[in-house]
Amino acid sequence: MLNLKALYLNLRIKHKMFVLISVVMLFVAVLAIIIQQYAFDFYDEEIYKQSSKALSLSSISIENELKKMEKLTFMLATDTTIQKYLRSIKSGLSKYDNYVVQLTVRERMVNIGALDKYVLSAQLYDFYDNEYAVGANSITVYQDRLNSFKELTADNKGGNTWIAPYSNDKSLIAAREVRSFEQLNLDYIGTLALRIDMNKLFRDLAKGMNSNDAQLIIMKNNEAVFPEASAFPIDSLSQLTGSEGYKVISYEGKQYFVTYIASTYTDWTYYTLIPFDDIFDRVAKVKNTILMILAILFVVILLIAVAFARGITEPIERLNAKMKRVQLGHFEYIEEPNERALAMDEAGQMHRNFRIMVERINELIHENYVKQLTIRDTEFKALQAQINPHFLYNTLESINWSAKLSKQTHISQMVEALGSLLRTSINLKEPLIPLSKELEIISHYVTIQKYRFEERLDFQVDVADKLLYCSIPKLSLQPLVENAINYGLEQMIDTCSIKIHAYTEDKLLYVSVEDNGPGMEKAFVAQLLSGQVKTKGSGLGLKNIEERIKLLYGESYGLTVESEPNEGTKVMMILPFEMRDSIV
Repeated sequence: MLNLKALYLNLRIKHKMFVLISVVMLFVAVLAIIIQQYAFDFYDEEIYKQSSKALSLSSISIENELKKMEKLTFMLATDTTIQKYLRSIKSGLSKYDNYVVQLTVRERMVNIGALDKYVLSAQLYDFYDNEYAVGANSITVYQDRLNSFKELTADNKGGNTWIAPYSNDKSLIAAREVRSFEQLNLDYIGTLALRIDMNKLFRDLAKGMNSNDAQLIIMKNNEAVFPEASAFPIDSLSQLTGSEGYKVISYEGKQYFVTYIASTYTDWTYYTLIPFDDIFDRVAKVKNTILMILAILFVVILLIAVAFARGITEPIERLNAKMKRVQLGHFEYIEEPNERALAMDEAGQMHRNFRIMVERINELIHENYVKQLTIRDTEFKALQAQINPHFLYNTLESINWSAKLSKQTHISQMVEALGSLLRTSINLKEPLIPLSKELEIISHYVTIQKYRFEERLDFQVDVADKLLYCSIPKLSLQPLVENAINYGLEQMIDTCSIKIHAYTEDKLLYVSVEDNGPGMEKAFVAQLLSGQVKTKGSGLGLKNIEERIKLLYGESYGLTVESEPNEGTKVMMILPFEMRDSIV
């Protein structure tokens, strides 16, 4: 027991959930089967009772019809006309008179009702055993069979006698002696045999029996009255006790639903037999179908339980694997392909918080490392070159005067432009400056470049005066112009046109730098934006500019690049439209 408990405690969570759900489902399934079996047993009992009542009513209806047959034999045997002619025949008649009597007797039998739908034939025998038969299904009764009729009916002295079928005749026979009522002498004058079609009677009156294998057995004192021989063992029926009831009996591997009822009129017992599978086949199919559905539901629910448990534990297992990786010192967070699809439940939030934590730790480590390098580099540069910016300005001024004295105008103008560019860049401490200041820095830079490229550089500025006081990040346009020269002008032989254009729309400021250079492939543009390519010139790339813009204004702002090979390049800077004081 302790080993099982330890084994369970050491199982993984998904296996524990699977075991728990399996046990609960198994318990529910067993309970459902027990309740279903109880309900079906109760239902079967009710079905048996109702079926037994219906079959018993059918047996009563058959008995009432047999009473009618018995009454019909009495009417035929006591009819005055038939009595008269049978007495005349006994006393002796001519052949012609016999012929007339035969026609009259047959006609009278028909008129009384000898052609009832359940009567196969009515056969009357006179004192001399001459036959008077009516009915389409009359048969020839041989002398030995007729003698048995006489013997059986003689015991009842004119009363009705039921004679069981025999090998050549499968009908039940209601027979009686015909005795003369004249002066009540009760002399024997003939024998009447009424052949009854029990199969038709059974089919018509056995309500609710749809099976072709249904049987009717009539027994008297444990002997068959109808039929004479039955495939079903009579001994099994004679063991049934009580005046009426039902039972399921097995015979030759097949089950039969048997109902029985004792006659209140005779000493007969009526048995009706129906193959159990025929009458209760639908109920059995319903039971089997329900059991099958329960089994399928059990399997389906187990599969759903496995998927449910996996859905809960899999994110935890993945998080556990990531923690082990961090434990080994790997702080670079590797995002899985479907990680963004994690639900924002507790497990998803754990993944998100862990990712943020690892990224923050990695960022702090990297930031600390960069700071240490920066401090060392700064210390080294400070020791290596402790130079005063004013010394640099004075040096450039000295070079400028030397150029002027030597009448080197180009050198003088380039030195002045360089000095103005450095002075403006160093002295501007604010991160945001007016667009006019940025354009001034660009003009100094372009002045220097024009001396280098001469007429190959065509620089244009298309900015409305009212936009000159809009705020933009410091040194955000100048690197774009520099990139246009490095990637456009330097790659061309012809004149390169570089144009700065600014306009506003929907409270946004759009500033573009466009050139007609050789353009770039989309893959190269993507590398520039992601910072994978080291830029020429000052080294200030597009990624750096875009990050500064997003840091200052938010994620809705930044850069867009439009470039195609041989179609030029257009870099668009998207900023919020903010006006500065014109005095600044």
